Amino acid sequence: MMMLMLFLLLLLLGMPLAFCLLIAGFSYFAMADSLPLMVGVQRMVASSQNFPLLAVPFFILAGHVMNHSGITERLIRFSNLLVAWIAGGLAHVTIILSALMGGVSGSAIADAAMQARILGQPMQDSGLSRGFSAAIIAVSALITACIPPSIGLILYGYVGNVSIGQLFIAGIVPGILLMFILMFTVYRQVKRHYPNQAAGQKRPGGREILRSMNDCKWALLFPVILIVTIRFGIFTPSEAGAFAVIYACAIGLFVYRDLHWQTIVTSLKDSVNDIGMIMLIILASGVVGYVVAYEQLPVSLAQSVTALTEQPLLVMFTCLLLLLFVGMLMEGTVTVLLLTPILVPVIEAVGIDPVHFGILMMIMVTFGGTTPPVGIAMYTVCNIMKCPTDSYVKDAWPFFIAVLIAITIMAVFPPLVMFLPHLLY
Repeated sequence: MMMLMLFLLLLLLGMPLAFCLLIAGFSYFAMADSLPLMVGVQRMVASSQNFPLLAVPFFILAGHVMNHSGITERLIRFSNLLVAWIAGGLAHVTIILSALMGGVSGSAIADAAMQARILGQPMQDSGLSRGFSAAIIAVSALITACIPPSIGLILYGYVGNVSIGQLFIAGIVPGILLMFILMFTVYRQVKRHYPNQAAGQKRPGGREILRSMNDCKWALLFPVILIVTIRFGIFTPSEAGAFAVIYACAIGLFVYRDLHWQTIVTSLKDSVNDIGMIMLIILASGVVGYVVAYEQLPVSLAQSVTALTEQPLLVMFTCLLLLLFVGMLMEGTVTVLLLTPILVPVIEAVGIDPVHFGILMMIMVTFGGTTPPVGIAMYTVCNIMKCPTDSYVKDAWPFFIAVLIAITIMAVFPPLVMFLPHLLY
C-alpha cells in the first residue's frame, strides 16, 4: 500500500512514469528486511532478458521507417479515395486510416499524433468543428490497439505468457467492428449537426479504387504477410519485427524510392527516443511486478473475486471497469505491464480465455487514454490542434458511448473475437 501511495504521489507531482515506478518499487526493498536492495536491481535487469521483447523496438523502428518511406502517404490517398465522398468526409478517412495504420505504426498515440498533424486542419476546413475533428482523430486511434502489430498486444503476450500470434489474429475482427461502429457514429453526428457539410467529392469507380489499391499494395500486404508468417511458424514475433524493418527499408528504397539515407538516420533517431522511453518503463515495471508477485497480490485478488462471484461475465466487466479507471490516470504501456500479471490469473480462474481478455484489455486501456482527466492521446491531439479540452469532451461523448457499446458486444459474445484464432489455430 505504501508503494502504491508513493507512486500516485510522484505521478501527481509530474515526475516521469519510469522514475515514479523505479522510486516506488525500490522503496519497498528499502523498507523490507527480508529482501536486499540488490534483488530489485537484479529484477530490473532480468526484465530486459527476454527474446520476445525484441519485437517492441523492431516494430517501433519499422513504423518510423514506413512513415518516411511513402507508405503512410499512399495509405492516406487510398483512404481518402474510399470514403471521402460519404457525409463526414475526412472524419471517415481518419477512421479508415487508423485501421490501415494499425499494421504500420502499432501505436495509438503515434497514430493519433500523425493524423492530427496531417488531417486536423483539412477536417476543420471541410466544415467540421475543431472539437469534433480532435475527438474523432483521438478515438479512432483505438483501432490500432488491436490491429496487428499492436505494441500493447506484444507486451500483454510477453507479460501474461499468452500467444502473440493468436493475439494478432484475434485483433482483426474487433478492429473492423470498431471501424464500422465509429463510421456509423460519424455519419449520424454529421447528418445531425453539420447538415450542410459536404466532402465535395464524387463516389469513386471500381477502376479508381483498384488503381489506388495497386499503388499502395505493398503497404496493404504488410499486415497479411505478418500474420501468415507468424501463424505458420516462419517467424517468431521478434523475427517478424526484424523482417518488418527490412521490408519497410526495401519498399522505401527500391519500390517507392522515397526513402533516403538521411531519412533512415532520422527514423533511427526517432526510434531511439521512443524505444528508450518504453524500455525504461519496462525495466522499472519489472521491479514493481516482482513486488506484486512476492506479495501474492494476483492470488489474493483471484481468491477475493471468485469468492464474490464465479460468473465469468461479471468478472470480465469488473476487470474492464478497473482498466477504464486506471487507463484514465496512467499511460497504456504502464497499465499493461503492471496489471497483466495481476488480472490474467483472475480471469483464467473463472474460465475466461486470456486471448479474448487481452484484446478487450488493450481496447479499454487505450480508450482510457482518450478521456479526461489525464488521457495522453486526448492531450496529444488537443495540443497539436490547439483544441480546448472542453470542446473536445463536448464532441467526443457520442464516440465514447459507441466504443463502450462495441466493447460490451465483444465481451458478451466471445466468438466475435475468438472465431479467427480458433479457426487458424
